Amino acid sequence: MKPSNELFHLIKSLTKSEKRFFKLSSSIQSGEKNYFKLFDFIDSQSVYDEAKVKEHFKKERFIKHLPSEKNHLYKLILKSLRQFHGEQSTSSILKQEIKNIELLYDKALHKEAKKFLKRAKKIAHEHEEFYFLIELISWEKVLTEESYESGDFDIDLNNIIAEESLVIDKLRNLAAYHILYSRINAVFRSDGFAKNEEQRRTVDEIANHELIKGKNTALSKRAASICYYIQGLCAVTSRDFELSYTKFNRVRLILDQNPKIKEDLAQRYVLTLFHLMQSYTNEKNFEMAHEMIQQIKGLKGKKGFKSLHLTLRINNILLTDQMHLYNIQGQFDKSLAVFENGYQENKELIKRSSKEHQIKFYFNAAYTLFAMSDYKNALQFINMILNDNEQQLRQDIYSFSRILNLLLHFELTNYDYLEYSSNSAIRYLNKTKRDHQIEKVFIRQIKKIAKTATQLETIPIYKETLKQINTLLEDENERVILDYIDVKSWLESKITGELFTDLVKQKVDPKT
Repeated sequence: MKPSNELFHLIKSLTKSEKRFFKLSSSIQSGEKNYFKLFDFIDSQSVYDEAKVKEHFKKERFIKHLPSEKNHLYKLILKSLRQFHGEQSTSSILKQEIKNIELLYDKALHKEAKKFLKRAKKIAHEHEEFYFLIELISWEKVLTEESYESGDFDIDLNNIIAEESLVIDKLRNLAAYHILYSRINAVFRSDGFAKNEEQRRTVDEIANHELIKGKNTALSKRAASICYYIQGLCAVTSRDFELSYTKFNRVRLILDQNPKIKEDLAQRYVLTLFHLMQSYTNEKNFEMAHEMIQQIKGLKGKKGFKSLHLTLRINNILLTDQMHLYNIQGQFDKSLAVFENGYQENKELIKRSSKEHQIKFYFNAAYTLFAMSDYKNALQFINMILNDNEQQLRQDIYSFSRILNLLLHFELTNYDYLEYSSNSAIRYLNKTKRDHQIEKVFIRQIKKIAKTATQLETIPIYKETLKQINTLLEDENERVILDYIDVKSWLESKITGELFTDLVKQKVDPKT
């Protein structure tokens, strides 16, 4: 059985402050602390190697019970983290307050319990924490009954029941929006855009749902923010970037006007800025797209945005999506600079990122290196994607990676490999049920070009391919390929002899 590396990942996720707090809080405890030794040695490893752990501690008695020692250390670290972050999140504060109310009630200190209850309800209302409000209202009913037994009838139980009913309605309303969000997010996460008529019908059904299309259907600020966020995702998936800008801007406005809810929904806020950046990019407003990058960067370290989870997400945007933005502009040299400056620095963070973030980075790195004619290194990154047999996540990236793979082998003159690779790519596209034609047309033409004997014979094929591509690009759904690979500029570079990078840049700024 493969040794568990969960403890290693947890230790490596700790900040310097969290490590220091763990050491200080644990040192108070009496007795032998073997877990300190284990903690330090595992922390010193760059890759977890349990064999080295056992070898290093072979003379220690505790090593005979390594699994239980690891489990004990894991729990101690989590306990330390709970203490360290105990007063930093709304949910943590409310959990503590509810526990305080329970303790005071058990001690028959009902007046004191009411003070904690009042304070906790104020926090829960301000942050729209409906789950906690339900529990707090339950305690309020208990304490009200105690007041009645003491002859205090100042509180009307009917008002409490009415409040409880309203909170339940808001909770159900929010839950219904989360179900709709899960549906549109599944489409977006699987393909990035609606790839066929079936998915387009799904997106249309969500966009026209009564909770999404109706007026005043959101019963809370949280619900309103997710309602507009769903509308924005529907627009992005349908490639309506003007509408997506409008909807995501509404999300941002709601969260900016409600800073306490914004702190709780920090990830939604980061993703909202990301989608605004995408909208600006697709509208060719690159100045504002870069401004969104800077605003996302400015969130690092702020209250609500300090978690490693959000740090990873923000760093991925600053690295991967900034590269993509430069690539769209044809500024591949700047994209390369971002790659060279950020890759080594963020290598470990990339490994710990989600698979989606990893493959996005690999693709953008490969495309940047391809544009800069560094085909061999580009191929290494593309192979990281193609060697992964993912069947559901971001099939758009996996599909276009196959196109880029063909271009790389074509530029490396690996013509013998192109026959097999082209057929494999066509089979993959057929399997993914995409109704886009441009990829298949391009692949067939690449095969034909690779089989020609002389450069003179290839020019007519390049021109014919470009003619077919231009016809297909009149369909907005087919234009999605240009968000990943500018096949049009590549074909034009082969026909005219101009540099691919120059042609991409000229389309963005004809003056260059």
